[in-house]
Amino acid sequence: MKLRFSRKHLCVPYAVFLALFVIAPIIIMLYYAFTDRNGAFTFMNFGKIFSDVSTISAILTSLSVAILTTALCLLIGYPVAYILARSGLKNSATLLLLFITPMWINFVLRLNALKEFFSLINLLDKSPYVNTVIGMVYDFLPFMILPLYTTLIKMDNSLVEASQDLGANKVTTFIHVILPLSMPGILSGITMVFMPTMTNYVISDILGRSQITILGKLIENHFMQSNWNMGAAISMFLLAAMFLFTWFTGGFKDDGENKARGSGLW
Repeated sequence: MKLRFSRKHLCVPYAVFLALFVIAPIIIMLYYAFTDRNGAFTFMNFGKIFSDVSTISAILTSLSVAILTTALCLLIGYPVAYILARSGLKNSATLLLLFITPMWINFVLRLNALKEFFSLINLLDKSPYVNTVIGMVYDFLPFMILPLYTTLIKMDNSLVEASQDLGANKVTTFIHVILPLSMPGILSGITMVFMPTMTNYVISDILGRSQITILGKLIENHFMQSNWNMGAAISMFLLAAMFLFTWFTGGFKDDGENKARGSGLW
């Protein structure tokens, strides 16, 4: 008897993995988010998110850190990606690799090295907030450079030449041609930096000496205190916020729509 094999069968391991490690945990988190300690159905956990002072403080701190980190990554990453992609350098791919290489080193090891550097120059205990932002930028900058570089390197250079032939100077060409065409990379970079920054409490713990409480740290505190219901509610709130943020920035559009906007994200 000959067994028939279809390429669809290759989806089975992925489907099993998805069900066990993505769907099942989300269902468990939803259960705890909508129940109290006695297992009774309630919306109070979500109400406490906007009424509890510590939670509101963590949300505001997370937003400020995420916005500042994303802005700094964009201000630093865009010129770097632009120079690498549009300057015509023969070794641009090699230079890009230099920005990616630190990502191959263990995350905690890199943070502890940065911590020792801050301690050496006497900055570790002066401003936990500034140290946290610097650590965030240091860790997430490659995630901003990569999509920007990928978008800019695929840009049709004839459009830039046409703009210059029509009398536009370099500033006008950048504002009206290059910047709009690089918008998919900008949105992709913002998405990849903004949302993870709101929950990456390891950086605030190591560089901020645990004096900065962001949402990720708050969730950990609730789970460590066996308050799974509140921790799950905040997690679901973050998941919903991530979904809406991705939706508004066009992250759910298919490849055809992305290409119509200028390029793919990768």
